Amino acid sequence: MTSPRIAVVIPALNEEKSLPLVLAALPTVEDVVVVDNGSTDRTAEVARAGGARVVEELRRGYGSACLAGIAALGDPDIVVFVDADFSDHPEELPLLTAPIAAGEADMVIGSRSLGERERGALLPQARFGNALACFLMRVLYGHRYTDLGPFRAIRASSLRALGMRDRNFGWTVEMQIRALRHGLRIREVPVRYRCRIGTSKITGTISGTIRAGYKILWTIFRHALSRKA
Repeated sequence: MTSPRIAVVIPALNEEKSLPLVLAALPTVEDVVVVDNGSTDRTAEVARAGGARVVEELRRGYGSACLAGIAALGDPDIVVFVDADFSDHPEELPLLTAPIAAGEADMVIGSRSLGERERGALLPQARFGNALACFLMRVLYGHRYTDLGPFRAIRASSLRALGMRDRNFGWTVEMQIRALRHGLRIREVPVRYRCRIGTSKITGTISGTIRAGYKILWTIFRHALSRKA
């Protein structure tokens, strides 16, 4: 694949302060879609000012936003997902897309565990949850992941084949499990990670942490049981 058409999907919920920084740091790509997941601030306004297309998805949930973004895409070769909180380094996008463009991988995950992390960027509950989920996938599926990092790239045709369904906290782990079951060539690359702007909607609250942890574990075991059925 030479000069691939790259589309970026950015789920966003009340990210008016951080989103302009994300958009400014992104390398030039063919399409940038910001999915406004029911924001009550100026997220949609700053997204348009930053040159992105805005798609509204009022059904709350990270997966819902990602699915809406996918549905709005044209015909890219590679789809990149990145959060709107500026915790990732969008300028590192080529690290994720290069292995796919070279025909060496179908999906590339930006691993925060392998890369450099700013102190306090990954809260203890997030580190524990990531480690547990990756351990379970290694035991149940035989593949060693190091992270559930949301900054990831995937070949568009592979993404369509996965048939993603999850509408909330299980999105990232569902993609990683489905990628294994579909035989995708998977690679992880180290990425830098910094403290996000604002408070996390998931690990920033006790209820969010519990709900996310439950959904991630439920997703892992559900797919494992369906494989054995």
